Amino acid sequence: MKLLPYSRLSRYSVHLAVAIVLALVSPVLIAPSLLYAQNLPNLGGTDGEELSPLMERRLGEQVMNNIRRDPDYMEDAPTLDYLNQLGGILLGTSPEARGDAGYDFFFFAVRDPSLNAFALPGGFIGSHSGLVLSAQSESELASVLAHEIGHVSQRHIARMIGNQRKDALLPMAGLLIAALAARSSPDLAGAAMMGGTGLAAQRQLSFGRDAEREADRLGLQILRGAGFELNGMVNFFGRLQNASRNRTDNLPSYLRTHPMTGERMADIEARIRNLSYKQHIDSLDFLLIRSRLRVLQDDTPQGWRDATQSFLDQSRQGTRGQIMAAKYGLALLAQRQRDSTRALSLLNELQAEAVRSPAYPASQVLSSFAIEMSLLTGRTAQALSLLKDARIQFPLSRAITMHYAEALLVAGRLDEAASFLRDQAQLYRQDAGVQRALARAYAEQGKIALQHLALAEYYSLTGALPAALEQLKMARSSADASFYDQAVIDARERELQASWRELMEKSKRR
Repeated sequence: MKLLPYSRLSRYSVHLAVAIVLALVSPVLIAPSLLYAQNLPNLGGTDGEELSPLMERRLGEQVMNNIRRDPDYMEDAPTLDYLNQLGGILLGTSPEARGDAGYDFFFFAVRDPSLNAFALPGGFIGSHSGLVLSAQSESELASVLAHEIGHVSQRHIARMIGNQRKDALLPMAGLLIAALAARSSPDLAGAAMMGGTGLAAQRQLSFGRDAEREADRLGLQILRGAGFELNGMVNFFGRLQNASRNRTDNLPSYLRTHPMTGERMADIEARIRNLSYKQHIDSLDFLLIRSRLRVLQDDTPQGWRDATQSFLDQSRQGTRGQIMAAKYGLALLAQRQRDSTRALSLLNELQAEAVRSPAYPASQVLSSFAIEMSLLTGRTAQALSLLKDARIQFPLSRAITMHYAEALLVAGRLDEAASFLRDQAQLYRQDAGVQRALARAYAEQGKIALQHLALAEYYSLTGALPAALEQLKMARSSADASFYDQAVIDARERELQASWRELMEKSKRR
């Protein structure tokens, strides 16, 4: 299970984090927590388990704060919407997969052409953009996410810390975060790996085999419950294995971090052999998101040229859904090249094709793109009209939610925008984008103290504590800061200063 992903991070610095952690903690493992996960390997007893679900979540949030600050973290609302929608389908039919801790899962992507996915403590699951692009069906992608859900449900990272003191959480978080810093100095990461990793590697190997088998079996149960094709897992792993033959020194990343033995493959195939086949038709959003990631993965002129050629080839040879996805990719490229006329023309063709394709229900990705194009071309009234229906169809879409806030601001409905964003900030307390939009709304209203307060929350959520504290100072000195605002500022400043002191103390200990 890969702990931290990054494209420009040296390929061994992630394993550095795993090796350091495993060298310092004993892999005392606990029994499976899911009642329906039958015949899973016995990974040990519960004696000595001290990493609580709350502490595990805190560790995951600390690592996520660093991931979100990285330029390769894809803070792309349609992509996040799709991955969380797909993850929600998997979890919705298997609520037990949330485990005894009832984790609130969050699925995200990082810009990286390699084939990999990973789980962090507390319910955070990431996918490399290259893995999504390599999936030839939605069932294949769902099988990978289901496997990672299995890792989280069984608390595999928590088990590695099982027999340590509770304060092992903070050093471990520090080590994981230190691995991120190593990306700026690969030589330092390499030197650190030279010492004392033999025992750690052996522990990781013995733990990894049982953990991977457990995640496989649980993932299959989740996949089946959600109505996806079970051979999606076999097809995906089999294709990776075939690609790696005769090149063992250059294994796909997923096989390096999720070792696929012949025994595991045989176990998966045996479990699905006597089960009835269930066909799953790929959603239009799956096809569109693959095109979107094809563009976003390499956002350079050469990347755009390569993507254009790929989409043109796909539009000539693909199925109806693939042709629609190719047009979406070309429209997205035109939008990013500021060719609104071509983007709108392709969008109109795509929308007409969607109407003629009853196999595809309303698309969240396509609706978001249509609204975005209306806003970009100054047709605010049309955007608001589209948003009226889209908000009913897709009430949980973060992309459409943010488009609605943008449309209200552009239309000059500042009070509505501020009120709406305040509600969103309460519902989604970890969404930095909401705080950034709220700061803009307050700025346009001339509410300077509240603007700086919102910016303080934005910087806090993105892990920039010094900038957050500076925004609080600016809020305090604002002429319109009320007595209530001052009280809020004082309380928040104490909290952030305590967090900053804790961070500095951890840095000194390292």
